[in-house]
Amino acid sequence: MTSSPTAAPRTVLVTGGGRGIGAATSWLAAERGWAVAVNYTHGTAAAQSMVARIRDAGGTALALQADVADEAQVLRMFATLDAELPPLGALVNNAGVVDVQARLDAMTVERLQRMFAINVIGSMVCAREAVKRMSTAHGGSGGAIVNLSSAAARLGAPGQYLDYAAAKGAIDVFTMGLAKEVALEGIRVNAVRPGIIDTEIHASGGTPDRARQMAPLVPMQRAGSADEVAQAILWLMSDASSYTTGAVIDVTGGR
Repeated sequence: MTSSPTAAPRTVLVTGGGRGIGAATSWLAAERGWAVAVNYTHGTAAAQSMVARIRDAGGTALALQADVADEAQVLRMFATLDAELPPLGALVNNAGVVDVQARLDAMTVERLQRMFAINVIGSMVCAREAVKRMSTAHGGSGGAIVNLSSAAARLGAPGQYLDYAAAKGAIDVFTMGLAKEVALEGIRVNAVRPGIIDTEIHASGGTPDRARQMAPLVPMQRAGSADEVAQAILWLMSDASSYTTGAVIDVTGGR
């Protein structure tokens, strides 16, 4: 592991940090000297495996269980982070869900509530708690928030994931608004908008082979990798992007 990204060690909290894009981000952040809080909901083994991998390489990491849709669990997670890790310097709002492909006229209210509770409200509550710790207005020393959007926010995902697309559209607007709100408080807020990425999330939507099936629709004629998305996330967390806030970066192969 490399030295800390700042003069003193800082922590990045990666929600959904044990799998897919979250796992790639957790590992790359640790490689670049961050202490990593690996959040998970049900994937205990994956989160603990990532923590063990980081620690074995000489880094600092802690697995933190919390459903981001549950405020009490989020508050408990941040309290544990405060007590056991260096000060928070970055938040990656990666936790998210899709559901099986469906048209709007087949979607239940329960499905819609779950989609927005996790993908939107959960991200906002985690960002709220991060702002309380990082904002200079609250005595913090600044930091970065990176939200995970999706190309679906631009494309709409008709007949497939309209609810997911709408939730990610909300993330785009939230990113822009929060960036302006805390711009003078040492916090930069940006988003990454992945396209077709080869991760486990497709299986949870009922189409495990979706990345390969969709590759012909991408100008680069291939799906992206979680590592490629993580590289964009880490750039937005770093001082190399010091004049970038309120941006949404497409990692879509040109789609």
